[in-house]
Amino acid sequence: MTASGLRGAAWSTWPAPAKLNLFLRITGRRQDGYHLLQTVFRILEWGDTLRLRVREGGQVRRAGPSVPGVEEADDLTVRAANMLKDAANCSLGADIVIEKRIPAGGGFGGGSSDAATVLVALNALWSTGLDLDALAALALELGADVPVFVRGENAWAEGIGERLATMPLAPAWYVLADPGVHAPTATLFKSPELTRDAPPATMSDFVSGVPLGNAFEPVLRAREPAVEAVFAALSQVGSPRLTGSGSGCFVEFATREAAEAALAALPTWLRAWVAEGAHASPLHRALADWAKQATTATPAP
Repeated sequence: MTASGLRGAAWSTWPAPAKLNLFLRITGRRQDGYHLLQTVFRILEWGDTLRLRVREGGQVRRAGPSVPGVEEADDLTVRAANMLKDAANCSLGADIVIEKRIPAGGGFGGGSSDAATVLVALNALWSTGLDLDALAALALELGADVPVFVRGENAWAEGIGERLATMPLAPAWYVLADPGVHAPTATLFKSPELTRDAPPATMSDFVSGVPLGNAFEPVLRAREPAVEAVFAALSQVGSPRLTGSGSGCFVEFATREAAEAALAALPTWLRAWVAEGAHASPLHRALADWAKQATTATPAP
């Protein structure tokens, strides 16, 4: 996963990595109705790919299909680009093409990561010069889990997901599975079965292996037979977990070999694949590569 292309070239290519929530607890609710969460975000070495092209005139366009039923102006990547334009008073525009791999509604963070990649990449391509704190503040206006992709580090998260503390995680490989169910987050948050007052966990709890669970798992397993079927299949090779508030499931393994052996043992009807946990975001590696290329390509005075 690298960024190719320099400012002024036709297109540049950028990764938008997926994420996992290694656990997710709801510990309360703010006065404005937003739920208070605790989770650990794990960035993956797998995800979508974005192609960006800087254009004159200031227009931001999404080329190719968007999420079904979402108008171009409401597309999260277009909104991200326009927010950056406004915040930086930038006169340039961009064309955006997304090669989707992350399933929608799976809890793998696809839409959020795509938006974060637009913010980080166009900040470089447009030379708008915002720092990570400023980009993360814009990201939070787009969604609670967009800032973690902007910052690009595995993290312990609290609040509505925006209070992040970098958390080193051991190397790991994952078998990911998509039940094919688009889990509606807003509906799930309103579910009467949802536990909203779990006692707060600590980082020590997580590190020591205390089972912390995912508040949405029992709700989705009870409501969606496809999710329950995937849990049953994954249980044959490990201890499955749900990621985020989506329907996506995963099992963690210490090595690639173990993950691939587990994948091979799963039934053929299951849409599953293997992904590596990242130590740092592929997006930020791509940004460093782009900056190095840009510096090399700049002629000496």
